[in-house]
Amino acid sequence: MVTDQAGENILAKVARELVASRKGILAADESTGTMKKRLDAIGVEATPENRAMWREIMAGAQGIEETISGEILFDETLRSPLPNGKMISDLLKSKNIHPGIKVDGGVVKINEQGETFTQGLDNLETRLMEYKKMGATFAKWRAVYKIGEKMPSTVAVTSNSIGLAQYAFLCQRVGLVPIVEPEILVLEGNHDINKSKEVTTVVLKDVFYWLKQFGVQLNGMLLKPNMVLPGKDSQNKSSAEEIARLTVETLKATVPPEVPGIVFLSGGLTPDQSTEYLKTMNAMYPGLSWQLSYSFGRALQQEALQAWMGKSENVKATQDAFMVRARKVSQARDGK
Repeated sequence: MVTDQAGENILAKVARELVASRKGILAADESTGTMKKRLDAIGVEATPENRAMWREIMAGAQGIEETISGEILFDETLRSPLPNGKMISDLLKSKNIHPGIKVDGGVVKINEQGETFTQGLDNLETRLMEYKKMGATFAKWRAVYKIGEKMPSTVAVTSNSIGLAQYAFLCQRVGLVPIVEPEILVLEGNHDINKSKEVTTVVLKDVFYWLKQFGVQLNGMLLKPNMVLPGKDSQNKSSAEEIARLTVETLKATVPPEVPGIVFLSGGLTPDQSTEYLKTMNAMYPGLSWQLSYSFGRALQQEALQAWMGKSENVKATQDAFMVRARKVSQARDGK
């Protein structure tokens, strides 16, 4: 166990700070390819300079520290100076925001149905130590699961659970808080919300089984799951209340109380939907053993990107648009 001079468990302290009241995590760890898609959509060339400029605009927003506790970064962003010459980890730390890093190496197909497991365990401990020296205090690893006929398969579930557990173990070994992200692509398909609940339960039970096998310290990690949702093409639509109820029931059945917080991904939901569902969960279920928070990417950045359009004269409006959404999501943590 990693402790500070006062003997306090550092991993547990950082994990708690990441889910502090009214705060959540900005997922700004889009790969170069994903960032190109985002910038193409607003007619901005995806040069390293423009990518860095976007990161600087977000991190430099006035008051960001009131709603954002941590920011997940991509390797390029953590490693390269911002246009203003500063390193982003220094800028974030000056605002009491934890810098984090995405460390998985993307997915590999394992069968004809297109199921995958996540790669990136090679040299992971060495990379984690380097990221820690560069200022990171936490990391993130994403595994992806499909819902369908006989999916997710046993091999997809088990291989990804073991990968997540090995990653979490290595993070804690070097003193970084692991965010464990098993993302079930619940919106893809025509299944109803009950099927999503069933699959999410199976996956989360297996993930926590393997985390325990590897001796991962549960109070020094965070879970980043999908919400329980019907497929986009499902005949049966679900209300925010039903989504909240089934999501929390699933978490109660699978997530040990020692885990300090659950930071939901926005996974294809609109900014308004992500905010509404989080608000409803917190309003319906106050006083759960873990904090229900957010680790949104697109849902926090989409409106700001539209406001920016790559123009320097739009920077203030961009930061304002970002802060409007960030404050809404922050209030959703109080069920408002």
